Amino acid sequence: MQVIIHCGAHATEEDLLLKALLKNAGPLSRQGTAVPGPGKYRSLLKDCMAAMKNGHAAEEAPELLWDAILDDSKASRVILSNPHFFGSPRHALNGLRFYPEAEDRLQALQALFPYDQLEICMALRNPATFLPALFARSARSTVRKAMQGCDPLQLRWSGLLERMRQAVPDMAVTVWCYEDLPLIWGQILRELAGLEAGEPLEGRLDLLATLMQPAGLERLRAYLQEHPDMTGVHRRRVYAAFLDKFAREEALEEELDFPGWTDALVDEMSGLYEEDLYAVQRLPGVSLITP
Repeated sequence: MQVIIHCGAHATEEDLLLKALLKNAGPLSRQGTAVPGPGKYRSLLKDCMAAMKNGHAAEEAPELLWDAILDDSKASRVILSNPHFFGSPRHALNGLRFYPEAEDRLQALQALFPYDQLEICMALRNPATFLPALFARSARSTVRKAMQGCDPLQLRWSGLLERMRQAVPDMAVTVWCYEDLPLIWGQILRELAGLEAGEPLEGRLDLLATLMQPAGLERLRAYLQEHPDMTGVHRRRVYAAFLDKFAREEALEEELDFPGWTDALVDEMSGLYEEDLYAVQRLPGVSLITP
């Protein structure tokens, strides 16, 4: 099977993305794509991977696991989503590395499903906004501990992706930028679901619905119905125009209350993030979805 692992990152609308995919679970199942509910696999997969790592997994573990996840139904493609796949938020940073447990978990996953075609999909986010969002609900002591030995100017997503590719070179990686999500939301859903452009898709406006005034969203829906044959480029321009005119200001504002950070530091981190994306685009085996 093709197994699509959507592994976050944290604070990148990961739960909303899963909910949108679940809206399409019925139609997708008729095409051979399964979107099981997270309760069927998150804890189970974590336990099986731990057993595999400790050498306690039985040979029939993969078959038993798929039976539990799919309820004996057949599928050629399965979408599994878990923002904590590489660890909880407090384990998302160690020194200069994002998600230090990523390699071990990917290798355990590969060992658990040796006969399936695995692909990792995840969002990247500007570290200047990612870290405050990641630790938004954490105690100050937790933040201080997580940031020990960390120079925020040295954090690179390309470093994580290089580590992942080295650990599991046969596992393709698809990424996108959190900042681009309002314009490419539908494209991301199609990529995960394996749908071609033009095929019916529920939830393609779910993210815009959280960002726009209700009246603007209704006008957007009407415009899309009147212009059903728009190209992808045209559609993204329409989204940008409506968002510019009807966005709720509070939805677009980001709180960057982080100990010791200045506006100058945030600006420098943002510039380095843009540079890092060029490095990501050049990584073998990594595809970056852009508007």
